[in-house]
Amino acid sequence: MIVLGIETSCDETAAAVVCDDRTILSNRVLSQIEEHRPYGGVVPEVAARSHLDHLDTIVKDAMAEAGLDYDALDAIAATGGPGLIGGVMVGVMAAKGIALTTERPFVAVNHLEAHALSARLSDDIAFPYLLLLVSGGHCQLLCVEGVGAYRRLGTTIDDALGEAFDKTAKMLGLGYPGGPAVEQTALGGDPERFALPRPMIRQAGCNFSFSGLKTSVRQTVEKLPPGKLLDQDVADLCAGFQAAAGDVLANRCRHAIVEFRKLHPQGNTLVVAGGVAANAYLRNRLQALCEGEEMKLAIPPQHLCTDNGAMVAWAGIERFRLGRSDGLDFSPRPRWPLDPNAPTAAFAGVKA
Repeated sequence: MIVLGIETSCDETAAAVVCDDRTILSNRVLSQIEEHRPYGGVVPEVAARSHLDHLDTIVKDAMAEAGLDYDALDAIAATGGPGLIGGVMVGVMAAKGIALTTERPFVAVNHLEAHALSARLSDDIAFPYLLLLVSGGHCQLLCVEGVGAYRRLGTTIDDALGEAFDKTAKMLGLGYPGGPAVEQTALGGDPERFALPRPMIRQAGCNFSFSGLKTSVRQTVEKLPPGKLLDQDVADLCAGFQAAAGDVLANRCRHAIVEFRKLHPQGNTLVVAGGVAANAYLRNRLQALCEGEEMKLAIPPQHLCTDNGAMVAWAGIERFRLGRSDGLDFSPRPRWPLDPNAPTAAFAGVKA
C-alpha cells in the first residue's frame, strides 16, 4: 500500500509518499519560519496564503522524488484538523482534488493522531503505549490503545509548552522560533541562579500548567536593572526555564505512568512526539525517568517530530488498512480531540 500524505495545519507546507512497510519514499517540507519571523509567531492569514502558493509544487516534488505516477497510489491522506482552519482547508481541498481526479480514496487524518502514530512509523511500537504529545500547540498525556482509540490522562490547563518556549524567547530577545533558541542559549547558563516555579508539581493527576512559569520569567526580567539584560542573564534564565520545564514534564509523566499501568499492567513504552520532543535536554530528562521506572522511551527522529507529511501518510495507511476512509464531503475541523469523552480543555484539540 502506498499513500500520499499532505500536511498544512500550521506553518509547514508538507507532502510525503509512504509505503505500508514503513519505507518513506519522499518527505518534502517547506518551512514558513522566515515569513512569520517578523511577527514573532505564526500569523494564520500569512500561513494559509503560503500554503496556497506552494502546496502544488511541494506535492509534485514529493511525487517526483518517490518516482511514482499518481496511479501508483492507493489513497490520498491529508490533515483534516485540528489546526489553523485556513491552512487545513488548503490541504484538504488539494487532497480531495487529487483523490477525485485519480479515483482514489480520500482519508482525513487527525493531526494529533498523526503525531501519536509517528513512533509506529519509525520504531514499529506495538499498542498500547503511553504518549506525551508536546508541541507549540498541544501538550497532552494519552493512553494509545489502537488506531482511533485514545484515553486522555492529562492536558495543559493554559499554555502548551512549545508556546511557553516561544514566548520566553520573545521576552528575552531571542527571536522566533523560540524552542531551538532557548535550548541553545541555555547551554551556557546556570539553571539554579533564578528561582523559577514548577507549576502543579505537587498536585495529583497528570495535567500541566506553564503560564505561571512564563510569567515568572517576565517578572524576573522586570526586576533586573532596566536596559541592562546581560547575555549571561539571558543564558541563566533560559537554563532555569528549561530545567523547570524538565522537572514538570518528568513529574507529570511519572504520574501518568502510574495511571497507564493501572489500565495496561504489561505496557512498558513511553512515546514522546511533537516539535518539543526535539529538545535534547528534555529528551535526556525523560530518558532518566524511564530508566528509573523501567519503561522504554521511544522518540521518533527529529524530522518526524516536527510537522511533516510522512506522519500524515502513515496515519492514513493505519486508518485505510482498517477500512476507514472519508467522503469528499468531509469538512475541515479547527477542533478535533483524540479522546472525545475527555473534558473540554485548551490545547487538547477542543475548545476550552
